[in-house]
Amino acid sequence: MSEQPAGVGQVVILNGPPRSGKTSIAEAIQETFAGPWMNLGVDGFMRMTPVRYRPGIGLRPGGERPDLEPFVRAAFAAFYDSIAAHARHGLNVVVDLSGHDAYSVPLHVHRDGAARLAGLPVLFVGVHCPLPVILQRRRQTNFLSAADGEPAPDPVLRWHHEAHNPGIYDLDLDTSLLTPPECAAAIARRLASGPPGDALWRAWPS
Repeated sequence: MSEQPAGVGQVVILNGPPRSGKTSIAEAIQETFAGPWMNLGVDGFMRMTPVRYRPGIGLRPGGERPDLEPFVRAAFAAFYDSIAAHARHGLNVVVDLSGHDAYSVPLHVHRDGAARLAGLPVLFVGVHCPLPVILQRRRQTNFLSAADGEPAPDPVLRWHHEAHNPGIYDLDLDTSLLTPPECAAAIARRLASGPPGDALWRAWPS
């Protein structure tokens, strides 16, 4: 594994739209990687958010809820600080994220988050999946999809575009071609061979 500060945990951020396969990869990492890997994904953070403030940091692109955006800004700061705190206590962290800045006004929550993770070893992984496969997965879970032959719903299209903007990663994975264990193995090889990740700060510079 590439060098990192002594006593500091590794951070792996899996970024991609909903239903791209991030959660399954995170579970594969927890099952197969050595040592404790804490999953600090957006879904877990949303579950502890009061109902009236949901979806919180899971707010989809489009600027539909400007009333929630002050909370989103504060919650993302706490989210990234939590990642940093775990890593600085020597715990490895895998993060399930659908990052975007397409709010009613730019909030720059991920630029701020990247600054909060400065000095930590972070591998920024793009989790890609073709739109037809994402739509199929959504149909299987009855979650905002379209019937065969129908156009994708606008919110799904916005997620598909905005989650990979600007699309700068240390490693790219396509979950229509690789299983979750194969994706986890690719991440393990990248961590072992180096170089240290720097894409998070190139994607969202201070």
